[in-house]
Amino acid sequence: MNRKVTVVGGAGNVGATVARSIAEKELADVVIVDIADQKAAGVALDILEACPIIGSDSRVIGGSDYSQTANSDVVVITSGVPRKPGMSRDDLLNVNFNIMKAVTAEVIKYSPNAIIVPVANPLDAMCQAVYRLSGFPRERVIGMAGVLDSARMRTFIAMELNVSVDNVHAFVLGGHGDTMVPLPRYSTVAGIPITELLPADRIKAICERTANGGAEITKLVGTSAWYAPGAAAADMVEAILKDTKTIQPCSVFLQGEYGIKDLFVGVPVKLGARGVEQIIEIKLTAEEEAALKKSAGAVKELTDVIGV
Repeated sequence: MNRKVTVVGGAGNVGATVARSIAEKELADVVIVDIADQKAAGVALDILEACPIIGSDSRVIGGSDYSQTANSDVVVITSGVPRKPGMSRDDLLNVNFNIMKAVTAEVIKYSPNAIIVPVANPLDAMCQAVYRLSGFPRERVIGMAGVLDSARMRTFIAMELNVSVDNVHAFVLGGHGDTMVPLPRYSTVAGIPITELLPADRIKAICERTANGGAEITKLVGTSAWYAPGAAAADMVEAILKDTKTIQPCSVFLQGEYGIKDLFVGVPVKLGARGVEQIIEIKLTAEEEAALKKSAGAVKELTDVIGV
């Protein structure tokens, strides 16, 4: 294979899931990079040994040496630490910001033409950090958030209506956190808006569960989710490598779209070989627009803390 995807933080649950999904789909060769170099090598070898079983010729290697990542087409950054007891939001921000500094320096050194897909939290602020640190055009830094949030909303709609998730489409905009903005008017089942299929109280419950989707998993498992986030990041990588032009909700740097300027916020975008190929602007009600601005404000509070 000629295409190469690097997964930074690939020894962790999310990173390993991304790497495994890319290798299983035979999208590219995969390089797993992690400060836990031995574990990264072991995870890579385990995935590689699964490839004959699933019929994939992807090559998978792992370690801590960034030189192996040279000329990657896409770099997925899953590195970051979860919030620990006694750690303030600002502490977490600064710890992960420092991680982004170190990672981004290596990415631009070895893969100056790559498309970067940050997954680390707090997502939108870390995207903005990578964007500022890399100096890459905005089309090549794309945060994974809305794909995951929309998948969660699709799951809950399908469960509520007892229908195939394949029939369900959902859009979630805004920052990746509890201020995200699910849009029931644009969420459909076989083309029918869910506002025509469900009462307002059930829609409200679905929207609230979507916004708290990450916290629900953490409460049940004791740590952050990894299967769905990993699958979401891999889905974005597939759209980029295959140049599918699919429209997906992603965190991107807005420069006036939706009335938001110089900030990473989740909106629908067309993904393809060049990364963000188009930002789709949809009409919002006054209430939806206010919610999106509120969500953007929450993101700005975070970016102001780290000065990006």
